[in-house]
Amino acid sequence: MKKFVQEFKTFALRGNVMDMAIGVIIGGAFSSIVTSFTENLISPIIGMLGGANFDQYSVTLLGATFKYGAFLTTVVNFIIMAFVLFCMIKVVNRMTMLGKKSEPAAAPTTKTCPYCLSEINIKATRCPHCTSEQPTE
Repeated sequence: MKKFVQEFKTFALRGNVMDMAIGVIIGGAFSSIVTSFTENLISPIIGMLGGANFDQYSVTLLGATFKYGAFLTTVVNFIIMAFVLFCMIKVVNRMTMLGKKSEPAAAPTTKTCPYCLSEINIKATRCPHCTSEQPTE
């Protein structure tokens, strides 16, 4: 049992797990911000166009009430969150690329024999496979 607890502690304190936990917590907080933004700013603006609050749109069929306005608000929340996350990831990827320098392509060390098409050392004057003289370039 002691080994199991030790393995779990090693797993739980590993960097990736902690990063993921922090990401989930921040994601939950961010979700609350986007939900508030949509419900308190976007929905009333859209509601002004329709004459009522967007969240209050509903239809009743056979005694059941379908709140399609609340569903559409949730869809708008998702679209806004997806767009913001997309933009954030693009910025982070661009920032990580700024520090990296592109490495120049390494000079070739081999060439192909024009007679037997074998790969040979670039400095070779004769092909070791067909013994033909290599043209000078």
